[in-house]
Amino acid sequence: MAPNETIVDASGIEKTYGSGTARVDALRGVDLTVRAGDFVGIMGQSGAGKSTLMHILGCLDTPTGGRYRLAGRDVSSLSDRELSLIRASKIGIVFQSFNLIPRCTVLENVMLPFLYGNPNGSERDVTERAREAIARVGLDARESHTPAELSGGEMQRAAIARAIVVRPLLVLADEATGNLDSNTSEEILDLFSALNADGTTLIAVTHSERVAQRCRRIVRLRDGRVE
Repeated sequence: MAPNETIVDASGIEKTYGSGTARVDALRGVDLTVRAGDFVGIMGQSGAGKSTLMHILGCLDTPTGGRYRLAGRDVSSLSDRELSLIRASKIGIVFQSFNLIPRCTVLENVMLPFLYGNPNGSERDVTERAREAIARVGLDARESHTPAELSGGEMQRAAIARAIVVRPLLVLADEATGNLDSNTSEEILDLFSALNADGTTLIAVTHSERVAQRCRRIVRLRDGRVE
């Protein structure tokens, strides 16, 4: 994407769960624009709607109302299969709990996204792309290790490599340092800053002011609305 080209264009996003007395309005008309190369932090107290918004931006869920365009394409009402294809090719997601497959090596974990959308090229090309992503996060010496043989910081680096291996338009980090000690958290934040400096567009969902300080822009949610 060209610098400053719009990646995320969310307008009037609403998300409602349940009905009647059990109705919960998780998001109430959220507007958000994110351009290529941006690093945005989404903050708010528990229940503010951060995770709900992240799920919609990551095409893990669809809004009840409003419109969400990803790189110009309206993805607000796509089918589950269509959303899966977009996640596999356009979006990388880094979770707090790493979500690595225990029996697979780092290399195998990083190659997993290609099972959903194999790029043009041979298996050797796919392996080389995975190794390139692993090297980019500083984990090339550990590519043959399984998650049980890694530290928490190394597991998160592997998860980041998996998120960037398809060269996505957007990387979402959901409390990505929440399970890490302060020193390791700083290392992961340094890595995010380096990726952003290289042009990766990042959105970090967080309650941490330490993470917020690394972002270029902060969006604060309260009761499902942007403050």
